[in-house]
Amino acid sequence: MSQQFSSLGINKALQSSLADLQITVPTDIQEKAIPAILNKTEDIVAIAKTGTGKTAAFGLPLLQLVDTVNTNIQVVILAPTRELGQQIFKNLQDFNAQSLQVSIAGVFGGIPIKPQIERLKETTHIVIATPGRLADLIERNAINVTKIIYFVLDEADEMVSAHKEGVDAIIKSLPKARRTLLFTATMPGTIKQLVQNSLSKKVLTIEADMTTVGHQGIDHQYVVVEPIEKLNVLMHFLNANDGQRGIIFCKTKAAVNKLAKNLAKNKFSSGALHGSLSQGIRDRIMNQFRAGHINILVATDLAARGIDVKDLAFVVNYHLPDTYDAYVHRSGRTARAGAKGLALSVIQQEEVQDIPEFEDELGITFKEYKKADAQSIEENNGLLWAKRIFKMKPNREVSEEFKGKIKTIFHHLTKEELVDKILANYIAETKTITEKPDVVKKKKKK
Repeated sequence: MSQQFSSLGINKALQSSLADLQITVPTDIQEKAIPAILNKTEDIVAIAKTGTGKTAAFGLPLLQLVDTVNTNIQVVILAPTRELGQQIFKNLQDFNAQSLQVSIAGVFGGIPIKPQIERLKETTHIVIATPGRLADLIERNAINVTKIIYFVLDEADEMVSAHKEGVDAIIKSLPKARRTLLFTATMPGTIKQLVQNSLSKKVLTIEADMTTVGHQGIDHQYVVVEPIEKLNVLMHFLNANDGQRGIIFCKTKAAVNKLAKNLAKNKFSSGALHGSLSQGIRDRIMNQFRAGHINILVATDLAARGIDVKDLAFVVNYHLPDTYDAYVHRSGRTARAGAKGLALSVIQQEEVQDIPEFEDELGITFKEYKKADAQSIEENNGLLWAKRIFKMKPNREVSEEFKGKIKTIFHHLTKEELVDKILANYIAETKTITEKPDVVKKKKKK
């Protein structure tokens, strides 16, 4: 089966690595980009959605093109986030056959710079970096990028929106006689300007089939809610998909924190991820998510870059993104590697008019998700209440005497009777809480 990669020009050493990784069939972007990188000389702009195998599309041919006799850094790969950079680094290390003797280094922000400086003193052929850390290393004269041959911008659309100044500064330090490979999911005006200003006049544009592996399996749906019921509808959805893994996107860090606290309060297996968290916390959350110790990640757009987890069942837009590009990146987190996935947008009535615009711009079709009725929501909240009680740790500070008195009150009840009474109390208290606003209104009228 690896003969298909052979037909693209990939050598036997890399074919063997791919076989070990059980990668046998090239994706559309790989079929188009690999021969172009190996056999042509033009700068390349490759447009492909997330989850389509972009890392292998540029990583495999670059590993093959490196001249290990040359001890200079020959390839610089730039990624917008540390998480994505680490993912690229891991993938290239996995592809890298021992017989090739290609030396790869990763230099990212959020971790001490001194060990990275020491690492770069050794022979290094490929450097994978985030913009801020690479710019810092260049300023310290700790890295020599003046003799590179290939410059890769991955997730370029996100790069220029979040790190434009850093990218511009890095490009000024690179040799003009280089080859630039730009990979992006979308082509906003900022990318077109970057192509015009920083790439050669003759550019080869490659566009992957939009129905390629990774996106044909996404089921796009939306559910219309009132603001007051938004959290309850989300929790009903999460309970209905208990055990499934997914990412919930919010627009702001504050919204991520608020939603994550509500989910934690209701005992959902979840964690928060955004740029203001320390790198140590972000790493811990990501490791827990990748290892399956938590099922739900609440994240901002940029923080979720680099999350390449193959078994994500769903993505939820808790806030509809402001741009079509953001929707592409969000939905691309699910249905990876040929799997199926759901992209659910939780919207308000005034946002329904935006749905046809997303459909027309992105060439997708939305279906309306059937919202749970009031009774189902109430029952779901009751189940969450029961789970909170079940997972609550006993209070060891309660005296045995007081505990004995409580037991005396309940000792004659069967388990079923006790559950009935606790549930009746919960329903009565819940009803009182929901009725209070009306009581207040009536008093004001008087």
